[in-house]
Amino acid sequence: MSQQTARRGGAVWALVITSVAGFMAALDNLVVTTALPSIRKDLGGALDDLEWTVSAYTLTFAVLLMFGAALGDRFGRRRLFLAGLAVFTGASAAAAMAPGIGSLIAARAVQGVGAAVMMPLTLTLLTAAVPAARRGMAYGIWGAVNGLAVASGPLIGGTLTEHISWHWIFWLNVPLGVALLPLARLRLAESYGAGARLDLPGTVLVSGGLFGIVYGLVRGPVDGWTGSPVLTGLIAGTALLAGFVHHGIRNKNPMLPMRLFRSRAFSGINAASLLMFLGMFGSIFLLSQYMQGVLGYSPTEAGLRMLPWTGMPMLVAPIAGILSDRIGGRPVVAAGLFLQAAGLGYLASVVTADVSYVTQLPGLIISGIGMALFFAPASNLVMSSVLPEEQGIASGANNALREVGGALGIAVMSSIFSAQGGYESAQNFVDGLRPALVVGSAAVALAGIAALLIPARRRTVQAAGGTEPAPVLETVAR
Repeated sequence: MSQQTARRGGAVWALVITSVAGFMAALDNLVVTTALPSIRKDLGGALDDLEWTVSAYTLTFAVLLMFGAALGDRFGRRRLFLAGLAVFTGASAAAAMAPGIGSLIAARAVQGVGAAVMMPLTLTLLTAAVPAARRGMAYGIWGAVNGLAVASGPLIGGTLTEHISWHWIFWLNVPLGVALLPLARLRLAESYGAGARLDLPGTVLVSGGLFGIVYGLVRGPVDGWTGSPVLTGLIAGTALLAGFVHHGIRNKNPMLPMRLFRSRAFSGINAASLLMFLGMFGSIFLLSQYMQGVLGYSPTEAGLRMLPWTGMPMLVAPIAGILSDRIGGRPVVAAGLFLQAAGLGYLASVVTADVSYVTQLPGLIISGIGMALFFAPASNLVMSSVLPEEQGIASGANNALREVGGALGIAVMSSIFSAQGGYESAQNFVDGLRPALVVGSAAVALAGIAALLIPARRRTVQAAGGTEPAPVLETVAR
């Protein structure tokens, strides 16, 4: 076998392995949403327990993501990818066998740790294995598989829950992980990164800070907002995050250099990403329960009815990519966010205890188009907002802020839901859902405003009397 053929085979194996691993990690963000009513019925637990079954994963995933990437760069990407995959697979089995809600939450947190190590290394391993001329196609396939995981998460979760049991949304990862481990060991080449940042103090500060704030938001409706545990969590969490910001300003090699936020482009797209995920995740968390608990749909039916929203990026993303190439990413992202906000606002205006699906459909479609318009150009805006040598840090920070936004969204919107309604009756659920969706819509609208603050990309124009047009600069002003 020639060296070129071997390399091509290695690239194909790397694409398959990293795409499947990415699919597993992305799927577990939303796969649990349509299973929540069944989990609550089987294991018990209140609303705050259901929040933690989602947030325990997203929060540990978010705060350890950049640290996991740095570990891989320092100690070997394949080695740490295998470790993260093993942890994720083992924690999935533990979640499937969880005897109670507390053990399920703990297993979900460990899943997030494994995903935080595994997920960021999928792209670096893929980049190392694929020749530069074919990387665009490889990235496209990898991104499409991850998009498919997000789109199909509620449907896969609903189908497995209804036709087998909710345990299988976690068992699904086990055979995939067991198959990938020897393949990754044999087919992926080891690689290392230069100048890897292992910022343990920064990781401790941001992890403790975010946990304290999310804990306070989750427990506030249960223990009272003036209760000692809630106030301690909120105050200590805020103080630790302030310490993280100070650390990022003063430390020589921090996990997240705060100087990056001097760029309006970087600040704008990251604020937009955090607020977008806050509104989107919190809304999906509540709407998936509303469709089953209030409207009486089965888990599979609920998952199918969410597809016009979660699945729309698969159809619209290519169009959004073409638009962003022609007119720039800022107007496409802003338009998508305002459409998402309009869709959530519409749903807030029509939800009742017996509303028809046809009435809900326009809001789901509008939200889905908005989500697609956001996703396609957002990554390019992140990358073009920093210098080339800072793109790895910038990408990790943006992904982490998205996950943080998701955890905060579930906590904030569930707190509003609890204050205004509850599970006592269908009408009671609607009474809590409506104001929560209004807040979700407002958060995404604020994300749209943040996107408008991103400077427009600069274009050079042909000089008078010139014979050749000047090149178009795809970067944005800093």
